[in-house]
Amino acid sequence: PLLNLFVRFSCLSYHQVLSLNVCMSGSATSCEECLLIHPSCAWCAEEDFGRVGTLFSRCDLSQNLIYRGCEAQFIEHPRSVSSILKNTPLSSKSSGSTQHDVIQIQPQKISLSLRPGDPTTFEVQVRPVEDYPVDLYYLMDLSLSMKDDLDTIRNLGTKLAEEMKKLTSNFRLGFGTFVDKNMSPFSYTAPKYQENPCNGYKPFPKCIPSFGFRNLLSLTDKVDRFNEEVQKQMVSRNRDAPEGGFDAILQAAVCKERIGWRKEAYHLLVFATDDVPHLALDGKLAGLVQPHDGQCHLNDKNEYSASTKMDYPSLALLGEKLAESNIFLIFAVTKRHYVLYKNFTALIPGTTVEILDQSSKNIIQLIVTAYNNIRSKVELSVWDHPEDLSLAFTAICQDGQPLPGLRKCADLKIGDTVSFNVSIDAQNCPPQGTQKSFTIKPVGFKDRLEVVVDYRCSCGCTRLTQANSSRCSSVGIYACGTCRCEPGYRGAHCECGEGEVGTANLAACREADGKQVCSGRGECTCNQCWCFESEFGKIYGTFCECDDFSCARHKGILCSGHGDCHCGECKCHAGYIGDNCDCSTETAACVSEDGRMCSGRGSCVCGRCQCTEPGAFGDTCEKCPTCPDACATKRECIECHLFNTGKFTDNDTCQRMCKDEIIIKESLMLCLYKTENDCVMKFTYSEHASGQSVLTALKEPECAAAPDAATVLLAVVGSILLVGIMLLAIWKLVITIHDRREFANFQSARSRARYEMASNPLYKQPISTQPVETVFQMHGKSYNGGVH
Repeated sequence: PLLNLFVRFSCLSYHQVLSLNVCMSGSATSCEECLLIHPSCAWCAEEDFGRVGTLFSRCDLSQNLIYRGCEAQFIEHPRSVSSILKNTPLSSKSSGSTQHDVIQIQPQKISLSLRPGDPTTFEVQVRPVEDYPVDLYYLMDLSLSMKDDLDTIRNLGTKLAEEMKKLTSNFRLGFGTFVDKNMSPFSYTAPKYQENPCNGYKPFPKCIPSFGFRNLLSLTDKVDRFNEEVQKQMVSRNRDAPEGGFDAILQAAVCKERIGWRKEAYHLLVFATDDVPHLALDGKLAGLVQPHDGQCHLNDKNEYSASTKMDYPSLALLGEKLAESNIFLIFAVTKRHYVLYKNFTALIPGTTVEILDQSSKNIIQLIVTAYNNIRSKVELSVWDHPEDLSLAFTAICQDGQPLPGLRKCADLKIGDTVSFNVSIDAQNCPPQGTQKSFTIKPVGFKDRLEVVVDYRCSCGCTRLTQANSSRCSSVGIYACGTCRCEPGYRGAHCECGEGEVGTANLAACREADGKQVCSGRGECTCNQCWCFESEFGKIYGTFCECDDFSCARHKGILCSGHGDCHCGECKCHAGYIGDNCDCSTETAACVSEDGRMCSGRGSCVCGRCQCTEPGAFGDTCEKCPTCPDACATKRECIECHLFNTGKFTDNDTCQRMCKDEIIIKESLMLCLYKTENDCVMKFTYSEHASGQSVLTALKEPECAAAPDAATVLLAVVGSILLVGIMLLAIWKLVITIHDRREFANFQSARSRARYEMASNPLYKQPISTQPVETVFQMHGKSYNGGVH
């Protein structure tokens, strides 16, 4: 029943799956080639798979193969699988002094069989146990600037042991010192400084020669010996500021037996200094060109014997050796160098940094704090990671939330269990029989998970390969349902000889002269076209000339989803037209609520309104705030809703045609019209962001009272009289101003005439020097009377 249900589902989704199919695009000719195309691809090894006229691809999605008739037992579809080989439960507490049976990671060994491209996931759990043994090695800078610090730690062993007993019942302590390479330019090498580098240095005239590293006390539970060794130490003096501390760290990490690191214990290495370290390549200043070899070089005196022979170690080498020895490195440095060493912690896994006070007064609290920080974190690391495998981690910490891409959990308490989902994927197929392995381990833990990997790149049906099989007419190799014919033979069963597929016979597979055999989309076998399978759809026809996918599309959908593709042409379903069947002939969606096509503001094209009126929008162009008739179109709704008048007086019509919300306002002015009673109705029309129309109208229309005739007559007569009086007043004012101006001119003219006749200072009265009679006689006349 489940298989039948699966087949029915496949029938429904076959064409959809086929359009996304990548399995047939690779033209795989064998089962192994098919498996390499994509992890979803499967191969049908059934001998009689397919139907006449079609070359069914045996490489396809498994559901497609079942749909096309391949029985499930013949389908080759290997998947990536994992199996746990060792799965001892996690411990909750340390179980004694040996610690051999303490388990902090689960599982411990796992086997993976990977198909390329098909990732598989497994879970890893980690739980730090209580009361786990601790080995602490104190590595101290003995340069001259650390003299006060040396005095401070002379009783460190006893005090530190007391504090650490609160955290673990099994604690051991060791002690080592360093300065720098005893060679120029790092140290004073002149003869007078060979025994006493402080010779002539007044602040501190006596010190010991510089050295690379000395293991003064291997790890021991006798903490009094630590105090004794510290009491014996004296500081030294080097020339440059950087110290040779990284030489010392490497030797403390790789000389496991000499230092005394236990396998079943936390390894803490405290590095105390007040300056920066020398790094790789600094040794070239002294002529040291040989890189560090990462090996232990402690002599019989427990001193670093290769200090003057090899360069300083690199950060990469340092991180590798610390991880191999499961050592947590604690940088105890002064505040001014904190940032530098903090940057080192990002490059060296399992490393923390704490600020060291002047004279190392806080060293005990520093170590306890650093230890608690280390114990509160779990971080996974991968060792011997094969290049062709990709790993992805997802951390699930104490809150239970998945954190993709992370392989670390913090803020844990002792006894908390955290888990990590590890997804692994193979990138390719190595030679058959190849097996690889790698290790996953928490940083600083001895516990580890061993992962063994093999590859699933072959098909089970290849074990049944038959040479010169009768299924292949005894001239081919039968493997996984197909025949690989010998040269000179063709056909699904190698049934056609080379002479039977000559040019004359190939003509039967051409649609016309000059065209390709089987239209280039099939194989001519024994004078008949066998059409290829396509990832896009079905190829068919006598000459494979037709298909059901080479038709016009709309928005990427074949025939717009409203038609069927037949031999390159869309056959549209009822109600659709066009080359790609994207045009609907239905107009119902274009009719607006008022019964008009596109509200009279556009045309219906392919079942949708195309608005032609500027400012119109909406499915039926019903919205148009800027149209000149926007108010008029809403008038009938105001009439029917508020006054039960107008064209929509009938209640059903009003409810059907007027679905807009009407808001009544006391004062409003935007749209207005005259009612049947010659009143004025005012309302507004607006569009909300939701697209709904909102009408806001006055509660009552404004109706003016009829005017009184006598009042109007008196108002008109009064207005005429008032205008006449005003005109007369204006005329009188103008005449008065004119007369006054003329009189003023007259007065001015008369004043000037009087001045000329009576008071001209240049005028003199004429005077005569002869009598008047003489004058008249001279003219021949005599006048006895006066002058006339």
